[in-house]
Amino acid sequence: MAEKGLLTSNKLSITPEIVLSFKEYFNTLVKTGHHENFALPFFHLKNEPFYRLIPKLGFEKQLEKMKSVKSLHKLIKLVAFAEIDNKLFQLLQIQSYRLIIKKFLIELYFPKELLYLHNEIQGYLENSIENDILNDSRADYNIKLNSIKARLDESNFEEELFVRGGVFKKTVPKIYDYVCCISGMKIISNHKFQMIDACHIIPFSLSQDDTISNGISLNPTLHRAFDRGLITIGTDYKVKISNSIIESESTRDFIEFNGSQIKIPRSEKYLPSFEALNWHNQEIFLG
Repeated sequence: MAEKGLLTSNKLSITPEIVLSFKEYFNTLVKTGHHENFALPFFHLKNEPFYRLIPKLGFEKQLEKMKSVKSLHKLIKLVAFAEIDNKLFQLLQIQSYRLIIKKFLIELYFPKELLYLHNEIQGYLENSIENDILNDSRADYNIKLNSIKARLDESNFEEELFVRGGVFKKTVPKIYDYVCCISGMKIISNHKFQMIDACHIIPFSLSQDDTISNGISLNPTLHRAFDRGLITIGTDYKVKISNSIIESESTRDFIEFNGSQIKIPRSEKYLPSFEALNWHNQEIFLG
């Protein structure tokens, strides 16, 4: 993460990126038959002097009593973030020291995998998931997901969904050139903030569908309005605003989106599916 410029403070949040990074390293280096459960090392590293867990407000005593956590859901519920020693964080910002630390760890724990010392391990798993999102049909994606579920235990499958959801959230805005498809909003910053959301047309909890045709890019306000049925998109890719919205000075700009054409991806194969849009019109939109 430091190599990619993603380690911007000594606080480690539980994000899809860190879970994905862990799984890529695990699958490449570990040959002992252990399971790739992210929650276990993230929790048990608290026994090391350079690392501590910061509990979420109100969960201090519960976290203190826990002897182990192997569920990602439980980990996220209890832990706000992990904090590494600030001196270690500073060292990890310097390439030469990163190489020393990496060399030490690989020689000590993975001596047979020394060829990876100078190789970039990260990226292949994310690319594979992104390929599924961009190229699978909804049916094919569901078949693939069910196959993965059949060979993983519950906690590892939970992590798989978490990672795939994270890649979906990165891929959809990228396909739309980081522009809200309704408002045209695009914010460019030197920081790595994501200001445009990936919005499921049919919620993942109902569809198990993280494919690109079930996604659109929206700014956070329009994302919430879409999820609550105050706004939808027809199969002509035009915006429809709910009649339930009371017109006022503050809602005028919002209502003016009615009938406007959305920005669509350059490639037709990435267009929102008619099936998903019809579902949203019939099941969510307030009319």
